[in-house]
Amino acid sequence: MIEKPEPKECLQAHCPVCRTGQLAPFRTIGDQRYLRCGLCQATVMAPECRLAEDRERAVYELHENSESDPGYRRFLTKLAEPLLARMEAGACGLDFGCGPGPALAKMLEEAGLAVALYDPFFYPDDRLLTQRYDFVTCTEVVEHLYQPAEVFQMLDRLLQPGGLLGIMTCFQTDDDRFDNWHYRRDPTHVVFYREYTFDWLAQNYGWDLEIPAKDVVLLRKPV
Repeated sequence: MIEKPEPKECLQAHCPVCRTGQLAPFRTIGDQRYLRCGLCQATVMAPECRLAEDRERAVYELHENSESDPGYRRFLTKLAEPLLARMEAGACGLDFGCGPGPALAKMLEEAGLAVALYDPFFYPDDRLLTQRYDFVTCTEVVEHLYQPAEVFQMLDRLLQPGGLLGIMTCFQTDDDRFDNWHYRRDPTHVVFYREYTFDWLAQNYGWDLEIPAKDVVLLRKPV
């Protein structure tokens, strides 16, 4: 790892996750720079290191997340099972950032829930972002967000009182392994969350926090 001087503006930048803490240099790995929030402990890729939109979409189109893939379905049960255990039959939700193959939505529909699909690249129906839902799911989404604070505020507005927000993302834990971490090596991953980061978000929004499985977060909006 080669350390490079950090631009002064990065030292004073506010965290895009909490909007309160300041970002400071964390790692420089090749041409990619990462910053760490001193308040919520999120790790953020420097904006100039992000992919152009066309290259970002090209990466997403390579993902093989078919709803008929048994392995992918098993992976999604980490979120689907605890969510279904907390939802009444017929509850209506939104799969936010569902991607080109909305496998989770299919699984939830098979279990008796109603699920709308939204994705800025593949299902870009902004009308769905003006409605209210009993639950919202974000599987492998929040690590891609350029402005996560704005998205979390929007997701809070989309939830009915008592509604549930379900998130799957790999928690960032061991800083010593960050350089070679498979999650970091995906060039579309620009934000990395610690468990503490979700604790901070829950306190900030007044959500109740549960972590029912590794890398799974359930956040319930107060009634």
